Amino acid sequence: MREKRAAVPDVVDDIMDAWRTQDPSVAHVAAEISKRIARLDSLLHAATDRALEPFGFQKAEFGVLSALRRMGPHHRLKPNELARSLLISSGGTSNVLRRLEQAGLIERGVDPNDQRSSWVRLTREGVRITDQAVRVYTAAQAEFFRPVAERTARDAADLLREVLVAVGDASPRAVGAPIRRARRG
Repeated sequence: MREKRAAVPDVVDDIMDAWRTQDPSVAHVAAEISKRIARLDSLLHAATDRALEPFGFQKAEFGVLSALRRMGPHHRLKPNELARSLLISSGGTSNVLRRLEQAGLIERGVDPNDQRSSWVRLTREGVRITDQAVRVYTAAQAEFFRPVAERTARDAADLLREVLVAVGDASPRAVGAPIRRARRG
């Protein structure tokens, strides 16, 4: 079966065409998906990194700040919860937390309910700076995807969700609940 082709080929089409000539056995749809995701990730990271430059954040620092900010009014998590949500090691998390604490953006303390455990919380300045950075970051994302038709973007988001769920990355909230398929129409 011949794959559907867009009217205008992209860089990945060129790569896949070369592989079809050199070794057709590696020119499969999984490689095409992987290369497109990697290319899109690279282009999007370049755009968002430029937007965050004035804040001086590394990606991991921005990840910690935004994870804490979306936790509601207390803006607090345990270090192991942060590490899990950001997919970084506990050692890497400790280094990031140390830098953010020195910058006055977070504070750490002992969990009053469990003296063996600790928490990390945004300071007032941390909330203020994070709010600014998140707005700039999401504006950069929106600007990056502005040339994409709204329907195409929505379809891409829904299809990528289906792919993630299919490879085992469903939300923990979905466990035991039927998976809803995106409507196409």
